[in-house]
Amino acid sequence: MNLASRTTRITPSPTLQLSATVKSLVAQGQRVFDFTAGEPSFDSPDEAKHAAITAIQAGFTKYTAVTGIDELKDAIIEKLQRDQGLTYSRSQIVVSCGAKHTLFNLALALFEAGDEVIIPAPYWVSYPEQILLADATPVFLQTSEAKNFTIDLAALKGIITERTKAIILNSPCNPTGSMYNRETLEDIAALALQHNLLVISDEIYERMVYDEHRHYSIATVHPDMMDHTIIVNGVSKTYSMTGWRIGYAAGPERILKAMGNIQSQSTSNPTSIAQKAAVGALNGGTQFINHMVKELGMRRQAIVEGLNQISGIHCPMPAGAFYAFPNVSDLCGRRFEGKVLSTPLDLANFFLNEAKVACIPGEPFGTDSHLRFSYTGPLSVIEEGLHHLAQAIARLE
Repeated sequence: MNLASRTTRITPSPTLQLSATVKSLVAQGQRVFDFTAGEPSFDSPDEAKHAAITAIQAGFTKYTAVTGIDELKDAIIEKLQRDQGLTYSRSQIVVSCGAKHTLFNLALALFEAGDEVIIPAPYWVSYPEQILLADATPVFLQTSEAKNFTIDLAALKGIITERTKAIILNSPCNPTGSMYNRETLEDIAALALQHNLLVISDEIYERMVYDEHRHYSIATVHPDMMDHTIIVNGVSKTYSMTGWRIGYAAGPERILKAMGNIQSQSTSNPTSIAQKAAVGALNGGTQFINHMVKELGMRRQAIVEGLNQISGIHCPMPAGAFYAFPNVSDLCGRRFEGKVLSTPLDLANFFLNEAKVACIPGEPFGTDSHLRFSYTGPLSVIEEGLHHLAQAIARLE
């Protein structure tokens, strides 16, 4: 029996595959310095845990409304008003099983064969795969490290066609940690309005911002952009609640209704208990966020400084998220025991095998010059891991 053709268009998530490999090595008793994790190492906030325990004790363990309970929708609406000054109604909110699920529902609701979706590169690994599953075509907009991975407006104009349906923005960005300033977003908004395009604004890292940088939502930069924007967010990153699986979308009612219909025939509602936990986090987790971001800021400084001290590596300082994205092009082409390490994938395998340092190669993110290092682990792990990394690189010919 043949599989559906859509299964041949996609590949498994490389980040999840590598994380699984690391966990397997650890289970075998090996010590691995893990820089692959796309999740904070902090525990979930007490406000979330207490709300979940209360929900269980109260018997809140049954089906809920498909698109989320009103209490959670109201907490999301309040958050969007408080943080971005945007006003939504309950019918404009859909709660799903994580932001990835939100994006998947959105792809199925919007895209079909013949549609094109613009993705700035480097990009999160699942964007193009989900577009391909929806029978549409991802179109990659290359950005430059020398220009902080910002979008070149002329280049963006050059790839918009009559088939272009949407643009995906991710700020702060996974994997680069870069951000779009308000001026850039205003320029993108003008193009989107001119060509009647939808902007999918993935804001999952919005609160993980450092130094003088500030997060802007493109929905706020022009009076008409709310009708052309789907905001995607969740509690996974901001509140270190990856396993709770709560994401959400906010946008035009017609699109959100279609997403809800798709969800009703697939997963139905997100977990009832996790929804209550998300309410607790959104309503009472500000102190938790401030503490976590302060800690992540110190780890960011340590990993970037440490990587830049290693010969052959150049690492810019990320403005947000929790990833360092070093350029390792000077290491590509070096040899180990007679074998040429030609690509970031080769280097990542070498680091894992010889230094027990796990990181993500750049190829799945759309670059052949970088590696991604998550800096969510303790400072001691970061420092010792970089020491082992430097020792391994010193052995290259």
